[in-house]
Amino acid sequence: MMEKHDTTSSIVNKSLDFHRKASYNQSDFAGGRKINPINPTRPRCFNNYWRWQTLYNISSMKDLSKDLFNPLSGEDFVKMFDANYGTQETLQGYATKGTVKDIRGDFAMVDVGLKSEGRVPLKEFGASVPSVGDIIDVFVERYESREGTAVLSYTKARAEKAWKDLEKTVAEGIDPEGTIIDVVRGGFTVDLGGVFAFMPSSQVDHKPVRDAKSLIGLKDKFRVLKMDALRTNAIVSRRAIQSDSIAAAQKEAMKNITLGAVIEGTVKNITDYGVFVDLGGIDGLLHVTDLSWKRVNHPRELVHVGQKIKVKVIQFDPESHRISLGAKQLEADPWDTASRAFNVGDTISGKVSSLTDYGAFIDLGNNIEGLVHMSELSWTNKNIHPSKVLQNGQDVNVVVLGIDQEKRRISLGYKQLQPNPWKQFAETHNIGDVVTGPIKNTTEFGLFVALTPELDGMVHISDLSWNKLDEEELKKFVRGQEVTAKILDINPEKERVTLGIKQLTQGADNNSIAIKKGAVVSGTVSEVTPDELILALPNDICGVIRRTDLSREKAEQDTNKFHVGDTVEASVVSVENNTVKLSIRALQVTLEKQAVKEYANQADSGSVLGDILGAAIENSKK
Repeated sequence: MMEKHDTTSSIVNKSLDFHRKASYNQSDFAGGRKINPINPTRPRCFNNYWRWQTLYNISSMKDLSKDLFNPLSGEDFVKMFDANYGTQETLQGYATKGTVKDIRGDFAMVDVGLKSEGRVPLKEFGASVPSVGDIIDVFVERYESREGTAVLSYTKARAEKAWKDLEKTVAEGIDPEGTIIDVVRGGFTVDLGGVFAFMPSSQVDHKPVRDAKSLIGLKDKFRVLKMDALRTNAIVSRRAIQSDSIAAAQKEAMKNITLGAVIEGTVKNITDYGVFVDLGGIDGLLHVTDLSWKRVNHPRELVHVGQKIKVKVIQFDPESHRISLGAKQLEADPWDTASRAFNVGDTISGKVSSLTDYGAFIDLGNNIEGLVHMSELSWTNKNIHPSKVLQNGQDVNVVVLGIDQEKRRISLGYKQLQPNPWKQFAETHNIGDVVTGPIKNTTEFGLFVALTPELDGMVHISDLSWNKLDEEELKKFVRGQEVTAKILDINPEKERVTLGIKQLTQGADNNSIAIKKGAVVSGTVSEVTPDELILALPNDICGVIRRTDLSREKAEQDTNKFHVGDTVEASVVSVENNTVKLSIRALQVTLEKQAVKEYANQADSGSVLGDILGAAIENSKK
């Protein structure tokens, strides 16, 4: 808006002071020139004074100068200033209207009421070049340029007008329309009818935008977040407009949502854990477990984006606008009748719906599935992968092994309808039969021998030899080696066949012993060293007693008290590398425990305990 400057007394007074102080005398006129008291090198004239001054002599000019340079009074000068300039509008720095007077070259000559016309570059008009006589808006940048014309701008006038229009629009609470014209660092440039505003990337949409350039040219409404009149820039948001629309739609949609209501929606997005359904302005979550009564690996098996689907509101929070939906709740729960439809032991038909590492799921119809665990697939292989036995979509017969109504589980068996090789083996073999087969595997506790292509029998490490140490005897057998063994036990229920190799030969005589950990053995001292005793045990077995294991009493832990040929009784501590480690101290502890147990069973006085302990200790020393 153009402003009017009032008459300024200070400006007038300064002008009067200048005229009063100016001294014009004979010396001011030299050679027919008037000397400028401010700048002596520049001629000075008032009106047409210099045109007729040469017609008079110097004396007459001096008289005329008295009248000519007689300054006005202060009041008269102020009145004259106000009459000519006091009410004139100041145009510089403001926009005004002007009339196109002429088109000269690349400029349009525009009259805005100044002493000279102004020039406006034609390129500022773009394709809409004005004609002579058109009234246009221009911005007065300067009153006078080097060429003596006013400096005008059509672009700045439009920008100023657009800014004022934008301010008015925002003041009225209206969201202006604009166009996204460019992608810049951190956001976008938006043209709001001549005002170029900045829109941050976070304000472009309520959901992520993958291709920012795809929005160039988009026309929409924008919310002005901030305006800076000094810098004539603004920050806008498109997301704020969308949020208002979403909020309004949600508010309207919430009127139709109640707990238990059945609503038709559109599948908006699919994730691993469920489906987001658009209910007409507000989204609800349909969890994967609520899609169907049967097992669903992924929601995409049943729905796709854009699909119309009926759902039931099963949970609803009006404050947080969280809505949980269900699709299976629209159908009767098949598990209510599962206990009546199936019985343990029934043979039923189904189709393999999915295979996992731990078993196979069988579709039994009516949205009910049962699980065949991997251990129920084969009689002989407990860890077989389901894919090696069954295939997806395969029709199979299974046996109902169990029904858990609360956990909604049905356990099925597949191997139960196949011939049981353990029962077949029990029918064709007896305990005591001798069998031959290759070693399938060796472990630290025995051997597994192949009896049939499906069955293995186990030879325990203790059934390898009568006389040799178990660990040493086990090393003689390798995988693939053919061995002969005797059947010791057949248990079809536990799916187990026990074999023995040493049972093929006669056992040792009555003097032989089975060396086991904790057993009490007797041997002859064959060697004495400062740290241990070496004993010769039956069946050419070597025993060792360390010095610290000779007695519980530290004073008795002396190997010099023993001689070669002495007979020593001790407990077996361990068997390692064909050497039996023995301990007299361990035997003494065992005897004392037995004595205490015997004492507890007697009813005599406390002296009996001493007698029993003493006898036990004496026996251990003999």
